[in-house]
Amino acid sequence: MSKNNLALLAAFTATTIYALNHTIAKVVMPKFIEPLGFVQLRIIGAAILFWIVSFFITKDKIKIKDFKKIFLATCIGMFINMIAYIKGLSLTTPINAGLISTLTPLFVLILSYIFLKENITPKKVIGISLGFFGAIILVIMGDNYTKNAPNPFFGNILLLINCLCYGSFLIVIKNLLAKYHFVNLVKWMFTIGIFLNLPFGYDQLMSVEWKKIPFDGFWRICFVVIGTTFFTYLLNIYALKRLTPTKVVIFAYMQPIIAIIYAVVSENDKLDLVKVISCIVILSGVYLVTQKTR
Repeated sequence: MSKNNLALLAAFTATTIYALNHTIAKVVMPKFIEPLGFVQLRIIGAAILFWIVSFFITKDKIKIKDFKKIFLATCIGMFINMIAYIKGLSLTTPINAGLISTLTPLFVLILSYIFLKENITPKKVIGISLGFFGAIILVIMGDNYTKNAPNPFFGNILLLINCLCYGSFLIVIKNLLAKYHFVNLVKWMFTIGIFLNLPFGYDQLMSVEWKKIPFDGFWRICFVVIGTTFFTYLLNIYALKRLTPTKVVIFAYMQPIIAIIYAVVSENDKLDLVKVISCIVILSGVYLVTQKTR
């Protein structure tokens, strides 16, 4: 498998985990752990895992002057981004979260053009537009469950902020990836993130009654910490090292598709013509954007 295809596979795998996470993480909050405490737990767990991995992979040292950009990336990607996502998810539905995530490529397309001078070809514009149109079909014409969503409007606003922050994070970190190993970068970001989130998440994390959490709650928490936090950042940044930010985030358009499949399999949703059509449109957009320019 070529390095380009391996990077695409990494981005797809990360997207799959994200899509499953919308439902898996939703069940945990606030029943077993409050949102901000969950953010703190995610960051601490990921920091530990990335430090362990770094001992076996990289020995490079980061220059002091680059910590300014690392701090900025951390504020965007491990602080505002995570709080907005987890708090937003706790207020709205998992399907809404999957649908709103499809707006991330639009932010990245604009930011890449402004800051990275990325060439915006007509094919990319058509591909991203198709993906966005497919997502809109799902939003407007598809069925939408509102179970366990106390404030969908505010939750959706927070998820929009999450999309903007995640897109900005990919732009900020792109240049750093040319200088340092991605594991080394992320371990420092999560370490800094622990202290940034501490004033907001410490009390909620300390109030968790671990002995009262059943196995169903524990495996979900482990999935979010290890899968959604550690592996998705590992896979996405690996993909970003070899692909443009636009190509990496285009897979966000596949999150609603995966979320629907998961819901159908678990008998929490049904497949209809609208969903089939939107899936075809979204996949067409992904195909156009991920094709190499000749």
